[in-house]
Formats: sequence, C-alpha cells, structure tokens
Amino acid sequence: MSSAPVEGSGSAVPRGGGRDAITGAARTIFAERGYHGTSIRDIAKRAGLSLSALYYWHPSKQHLLAALVEEITHDYFQRCDRALREATDEPAERLAALVRTTVEYRVSRRVESNIATLEWRNLEPENRERLDGLRRAATRLWVDLIADGVARGAFHCAHPDDARRAIVAACNAIAQWYEPGGGITLPELAERYTAIALRIVDHRV
Repeated sequence: MSSAPVEGSGSAVPRGGGRDAITGAARTIFAERGYHGTSIRDIAKRAGLSLSALYYWHPSKQHLLAALVEEITHDYFQRCDRALREATDEPAERLAALVRTTVEYRVSRRVESNIATLEWRNLEPENRERLDGLRRAATRLWVDLIADGVARGAFHCAHPDDARRAIVAACNAIAQWYEPGGGITLPELAERYTAIALRIVDHRV
C-alpha cells in the first residue's frame, strides 16, 4: 500500500489541511496587497506549500478568490437566516436580529468582509454571476423584512428600498473602521446600530 502524500513535496494529492493553509494565506495577502498585487506563488509561499500542492486545491488565483468570496458570502447569509429563524414574528425584533447579526459579522470577520467588498470587481463575469445569487438571497432577507414591517404598520418609511440600502451600507462600513478595544464594545455597537436602523425605517413604539 502506498503512503499518503506529503504537503509541500510536489505530490499531486496533498492532505486536506493544506486547503485551510491556502485560504488563510490568500486572505492575509489579498488584504495586504490586493488581488492584482498578489501572485499565486506568494500565496503558496505564505501557506508553506509547493505550487503543485496549491494547484491541487485551486487551479488559478481567480478560482481561489471566487472560493474565498463564496465562503464569506455564504457564511453571512447562513448567519442572517439563522438569526431570523430564531427571532419572533415582530418586525422590529426581526430587524434588530438582522442588524445585530450583520454588525457582529462585520466585526468578527473584518478582513474577509473587506475582501468580499473590495475584490468583488475582480471576479470574472462567470464567477460574479454565480455568486451574485448568494448576494441577492441575502438582500432579499432585508427587502422582505422591511416590506413586511411596512405592510403591518410597524415601519412608516416612505421609501423602503432606500431605507434598506442606508441600513446595510452603514452596517457594512463597520468592517472598515471598527477597532476592538477602541472605546465601544461589540454589544454597545450592535445596540447603537439597531437604534439607528429603527429610526431609518421610522419605527414608532
């Protein structure tokens, strides 16, 4: 029986741990240098793997970027979906759950969030079109929630789409400026942005 191949040896089939090393290396270097400033060789070197080991998991830098953006976007959608399933049917509480989840996500995955935002334009059309479905699904959560709140008289905003865009943009921007230990805790930040969101949709107690 042949022995298992060793990562970094140039074998065609590296062990599974290399995939995490590659993802971590790509995340770090994309954040430092941007997509166009990063080479596939840079990523392999940072991951401590040979090029052949990297190519086993990702045939190109574009494939790696698409896989990273997909994981980030899918994780966000899953967290939001779970938060809404755990919330009550009250529109204000559901909006608070969605805002809180988004704020927590942007803080806990700041690097990934910024990569997904800044490098989206560098996805090739085929990958962008495929991943846009995930983005639309996440957007639909917000659209349906605010529309339901307006229909039920819980929200009184005259322009629901504009309200949604303002809330989402504010929450997403947190990844660019928030620094842990900078004077405001994560629970305080989530509470603050929930209050802002409820004002934007004109929720009246």
